[in-house]
Amino acid sequence: MTNAGLAFGLELAMLAALCYWGFKTGSTLATRLLLGLGAPALAGTFWALFLAAGGPRFRQPLGVEIVLKLLALLTGALAMHATGRTTLAVVYAVLVLVSVAVEYTAN
Repeated sequence: MTNAGLAFGLELAMLAALCYWGFKTGSTLATRLLLGLGAPALAGTFWALFLAAGGPRFRQPLGVEIVLKLLALLTGALAMHATGRTTLAVVYAVLVLVSVAVEYTAN
């Protein structure tokens, strides 16, 4: 149960990191809005379609699901690193790896 809470927190952190990255990356108000709102919306849609806990729309084989989850969550680490939050990105990435490992080895 503890890992489920961590996993949810990591998902929210990914969305927040993508939002922050988008607002910091854009050079104009329009691009900041597009990236800051669009990147987390795209990630959330991807998550709902392929990785949602209640049952994704498109279920994948276990190996593919693990890779997709790692790729999706680690985009948060890349976003943090891109905005100069390297230490936070490393801590987040380690937590992602531990959480996913616990999730798929505990069953």
